[in-house]
Amino acid sequence: MAVERARTSMHLGRLCEELGVSPSTLRKWRKDLEARHESGPVTVQHAGETLEAENRRLKRALAEKVLEVDFLQGALRNIEARRRQNTVSGGKAFTPRSGE
Repeated sequence: MAVERARTSMHLGRLCEELGVSPSTLRKWRKDLEARHESGPVTVQHAGETLEAENRRLKRALAEKVLEVDFLQGALRNIEARRRQNTVSGGKAFTPRSGE
């Protein structure tokens, strides 16, 4: 998926930063993927599953992952907003207590 996103991305540096990988790793993934495509298409299906059923299953799984990402991004925004408020207002930082 990262290689597909890299093909359409306008800023590879930002994409690598978002994915948490180095540009060299992304290039290696692209090279590996191209090598697999050259060796012929790989078709793997779950036992007895038609392509249409597999497509529906994968779309459903993708939708679930999109919801998970949206939830986590929202939670991260909330945490960052609280952290900014505490820093601006001079509030105490959230740090674990030492052995007082």
